[in-house]
Amino acid sequence: MQEINKSISFDGRDIRLKIGLLAPQAGGSVLIESGETAVLVTSTRSSAREGIDFLPLTVDYEERLYAAGRIPGGFLRREGRPPEKAILTSRLIDRPMRPLFPQWLRDDIQIVATTVSLDEQVPPDILAVTGASIATLLAQIPFCGPMAAVRVGLLGDDFIINPTYAEIEAGDLDLVVAGSPEGIVMVEAGANELPEQDIIEAIDFGYEAVCDLIQAQRELLQELGLELVTAEPPVTDSTLEDFIRAKAETEIRGILAQFELGKTKRDAALDDLRDRVATELNDLAEDDPVRVAAQADTKALGKVFKGITKHLMRRQIVEDGVRVDGRKLDEVRPISCRAGVLPARVHGSGLFQRGLTQVMSVVTLGTPGDAQEMDDLHPDSSKRYLHHYNFPPYSVGETRPMRSPGRREIGHGALAERALVPVLPPVEEFPYVLRVVSEVLSSDGSTSMGSVCGSTLSLMDAGVPISKPVSGAAMGLIKEGDEVRVLTDIQGLEDFLGDMDFKVAGTADGITALQMDMKIQGLPIATIADAVRQAGPARQHILSKMLEAIAEPRPKLSDYAPRLLSMSIDQDQIGLVIGPGGKTIKGITEATGAKVDIESDGRVTISALDGAAAERAMKMIADMTRKISAGDVYCGKVTRVIPIGAFVEFLPGKEGMIHISQLADYRVGKVEDEVNVGDEVVIKVREIDGRGRINLTRLGIEPEVAEAARQAAAAE
Repeated sequence: MQEINKSISFDGRDIRLKIGLLAPQAGGSVLIESGETAVLVTSTRSSAREGIDFLPLTVDYEERLYAAGRIPGGFLRREGRPPEKAILTSRLIDRPMRPLFPQWLRDDIQIVATTVSLDEQVPPDILAVTGASIATLLAQIPFCGPMAAVRVGLLGDDFIINPTYAEIEAGDLDLVVAGSPEGIVMVEAGANELPEQDIIEAIDFGYEAVCDLIQAQRELLQELGLELVTAEPPVTDSTLEDFIRAKAETEIRGILAQFELGKTKRDAALDDLRDRVATELNDLAEDDPVRVAAQADTKALGKVFKGITKHLMRRQIVEDGVRVDGRKLDEVRPISCRAGVLPARVHGSGLFQRGLTQVMSVVTLGTPGDAQEMDDLHPDSSKRYLHHYNFPPYSVGETRPMRSPGRREIGHGALAERALVPVLPPVEEFPYVLRVVSEVLSSDGSTSMGSVCGSTLSLMDAGVPISKPVSGAAMGLIKEGDEVRVLTDIQGLEDFLGDMDFKVAGTADGITALQMDMKIQGLPIATIADAVRQAGPARQHILSKMLEAIAEPRPKLSDYAPRLLSMSIDQDQIGLVIGPGGKTIKGITEATGAKVDIESDGRVTISALDGAAAERAMKMIADMTRKISAGDVYCGKVTRVIPIGAFVEFLPGKEGMIHISQLADYRVGKVEDEVNVGDEVVIKVREIDGRGRINLTRLGIEPEVAEAARQAAAAE
């Protein structure tokens, strides 16, 4: 392919494309750049594997630390398992790309995005999403694109396209919008309690920029003499479908109309009906065309049965306005909330149940040393709030091997984490590291929003002073022709057979997080606006049920939580507190049992299970770093005696010398005549010389001042 350089400018920012330069054997490749950030994106297609009955799309986002001029940590000194941010970026690329591939396609498709340069101003994830579309178009893979993505920030009253890391941090919104020519296909956002209308306007603003990028991709194809590949689906024999429809359609319709059945009985009834149809199919003659069609594809029966069930469920919602459990379109399932469900040994716990979806969230309070160190390309080097989401097989009544967290678990945990970050107390007021683990005990749709609600309950149970409680609801959508229905609080079947999963979380005053995934090729902003607005009453209803269980954070922390005290010292005193080889700080820990963490800005956090131990350590550090002034009086201990005077330690780490002439108001012949090592003496700071040496005296100290110094020393 010929080498082409193309530049796209919008909103004062440039995106540069380099095509035909790198990865010539990939199906399609592009180096996409902005500022000094560059991402190499490739898209490659290989022949279908035998027996595959789904779209085998794999998306991998790779971070190379050389992109930021860094060498990886760890023993191997090379990149290993992808960090969480890389996994989330892989999902960010996958979610808008997947619905745009023909679902009948069975060829293996792999998209690989590798960040090869990072200027720590331009985030690479958005470039990778748009680059995935360009690489796929160049690879001539059937694709209903082009697709593009932008990030929208909010600084003051102004929306910004593709803000820098600093602008994201300073703003009130971090929104990613991806779209196709048909409309918006993916939205993801974190927000600082923004009103619904602001979110809607931001999505609309972002889609306008997306359209510019889509047009630029079309122009690129024209320059290269390429066309968008949109192959027709294979022609299928309807013989088997007609047979199954005749045998099962009426009964499926009846099962879906029995609202009282519930998920378990409804699934069992559908499974039984499918088995009966399979039996009738096997009773047909060997040469019957229906049986021959079924034998040609052993999975055809299940696919056709599922397709009929999907169609009937959707028509029931569109035509009758009633869902499979009898709810109205905007009705939330029954809710149950509890706080403090586990013994007091855990620091805080909450149980949230909506319908059959049940999530238990547990809080652990840690010290600053427990913060997660980030070894990735993101500018943040550590993370104070951790949200982990677990989805065991028993939650859906299944058995399977238990593995380490997958992309879905990491993605759901990150969404719940994002929803709660805006309401957490600032580190200056509450210096704890917070870990919340959400255990999905039963799943029937919207477990991520269940995790948001359960985590709010558990944080308040733990006594974490969050500014406001957060709730969340998942919205769905059914689109049949021109008919569109938005569903509130979707359950598992509606998620599985529907066209949209739109999760919205926030406080009573505004939205803190949202995430929208599509199974169709795009939606207009008007439909998305309806979903955002319809989620508002649902969130408020859920929030009211949560507040019935616990109205506000508990006034005190668990007895088993560490006690933290914080203070600030001058940066030039950090070395004094740490001591040579860490000797001083280790001595404080040994003497008190408290743990001391010191940040580079001078912030000191002291933790201990015993509050008194933390206070003793804090006093030792305060004494050690106290500013000494001439005239201050202390009671100290003699540590050394030399011919011309004695050294006295009067504060931890603070030592001064009394010259022999300052030991008494008469001539002293020998220092040992007045003081010896180990003696307690009351001294006054006479001066601090130009080299920082502290000179002491025993002269001119009023008796009552001396007595006060002795009592203060005895109290310690």
